[in-house]
Amino acid sequence: MGPSLKEYRVVFHTVGRLLRFFSLMLLVPLVWVFRETTIGLCFVSFVFPSLLSLAIGLILNRLSRDSKEEVITVREGAVIVTFSWATVIVISALPYMIYGLLNFSQAIFEATSGWTTTGLTMFRNVESLPKPILFWRSLTQYLGGAGFAVIMMSTIIGPTGLGFYQAEGRVDNIAPNIRHSTRLIITYYLLYALFGTIALKLTGLSLFDALNHSFTALATGGFSTKNNSIASFNKLSVELILMFLMFLGATGFGIHHAFWSRDWHALKKNSEPKQMLILIFLGTVSVAFAGVGKAFSTMPDAFRHTVFQIVSALTGTGFSTVDLRSWLVFPTGFFVLIVFMLLGGCMDSTSGGIKQYRLSVLIKTFKISLKRFLLPKSSVVYVEIWKGSAKKYLEPQLIREAFVTSAAYILSYVLGTVILTLFGYALEEAMFEFASALAGVGLSCGITSADMPLGAMWTLTVGMFMGRLEFLVVVYALAKIFSDLFKSFSEQA
Repeated sequence: MGPSLKEYRVVFHTVGRLLRFFSLMLLVPLVWVFRETTIGLCFVSFVFPSLLSLAIGLILNRLSRDSKEEVITVREGAVIVTFSWATVIVISALPYMIYGLLNFSQAIFEATSGWTTTGLTMFRNVESLPKPILFWRSLTQYLGGAGFAVIMMSTIIGPTGLGFYQAEGRVDNIAPNIRHSTRLIITYYLLYALFGTIALKLTGLSLFDALNHSFTALATGGFSTKNNSIASFNKLSVELILMFLMFLGATGFGIHHAFWSRDWHALKKNSEPKQMLILIFLGTVSVAFAGVGKAFSTMPDAFRHTVFQIVSALTGTGFSTVDLRSWLVFPTGFFVLIVFMLLGGCMDSTSGGIKQYRLSVLIKTFKISLKRFLLPKSSVVYVEIWKGSAKKYLEPQLIREAFVTSAAYILSYVLGTVILTLFGYALEEAMFEFASALAGVGLSCGITSADMPLGAMWTLTVGMFMGRLEFLVVVYALAKIFSDLFKSFSEQA
C-alpha cells in the first residue's frame, strides 16, 4: 500500500466507528413499533439496515486495525464527511424500501432530504405512514441538523477530530477542545428539544406530534407528521413556539455558548442574529403588504402567515401554514422567499444556505473598501468580526472563502434551475424549488412528488447533498481520492 493510501486507514477507522454507532440509531424508531399492525415488517425494515451498518462498520475497522490514534487533517476530514454522509443516506433509505413505501430513487431522495435537513418529501399522505417511519424521518433530521459527525465525535473520536469538525462546516470551537465543544453542542441540542417537546405538548399536541415537530424545528428540517404541515394545527401558540425553535436552530452554536456562558459582550458583538431579525422584519412587512387582498384576506392574517413563512425560509426549516402555490399571484412573496432561502441562517448552526456570517463578511468588505478609498493611503483600517465568543479580523482568507462559497451557491443554483426548466417546469417554479433544495429548506411550490421525472428528482437530490456539505467539502474529497488513486497507479506502474 502506497504512502498516500495508508492515510485511508484513519478514514476507514473513523467511518467504521460512525457506522457502528449508527446501527444503534436505526433501532430507536422501534420504540413505536408495538402500536403498529405490521410489527414484523417494521422490525425487519429497521433491524436489517442496522445489522448492515454494523457489518460494514466492523469490516472497515478490520481493514484499519493497524491504524493509530492520529489527528484527522482537513483533507481526510473531507473524505470522511463525504463518505460517511453518502453511506448513512443509502442505509437510511432502506427502511422506506423494505417497507415497500418507496423505490430506490425515491428512498434516496427522502433520506437525503432528511439528513440534509431539507424537508422536501416523496410522500403525499404522511398521516398514513407507520409511526416508526414517521419518527425515522424526524430522527434523521435531528441527527443531520447538528451534523452526524459532530454529534458522534465526542464519544467515538475525541480530541483528534479537528479536521473532521472543520470539514463539517463548523469552524469555530466553542470550547478549548473538540470533545468538550461537541459535548456542549449535544447538551444544548437535547435541552432545546426537551423544552420544545414540553411546550408543544402544553398547546394540546400529542406527545408523538410534539416530539417530532420539536426535533424537526430545532434541526431546521421541516418534516411534519401532518399532510398540511403546520396548517393542520391552526394554532397561533404552536406557530410561535415553532418559530422560536426554528430561530434557535438557525443560530450558531458559538452564540448559544456565549449566551449560556453569560458572555454578554460577545453576544452583543455577533452580527448574525441581528441580521436575521432585521431580514425577518423587512421580509414580513414587504410580503404582508404585497399579499394582502391577493393571498390574504386581512392584514392580521397576512402578518401571521407571512412572518411564519419568512422565518421558515430564512432558517431553512420548510414548515408552512399556507399553500405556497397561492403566492404565485404576487411575485414579491416568491422572490423574497427565494432570496431568504439562499441566504440561510448562522454559521455553525443547523441551517443551510450561504449563511449570515458570509453575508456579514461581504458587507464589511464593502465598508472597508469604501473607508480605504476615502481615507489617506497611509491609513490602516482593521475591521472586527465575531463568531461566538471569538473575535476575528477581516482578512483576505475570510473574504476569499465568502466569495468562493457564495459564487459556488449562485452558479449551482443557476445550473439546477436551468436543468429543472428543461423538464418543462415554469421558470419561477424551478427557481423556487431548486433554491429550497440547495439551501436545505423544504418549502415546495408543487414540483416535488413521487411522480416527478427521474432526472429532476436526482437534480434536487444532488442539490440537497452538495448544498448541505457546502460544495467544497465534496470537491476536496473527490479531488483527494482521485489524486491518491492516480499516485497509487503511477507507483505500481
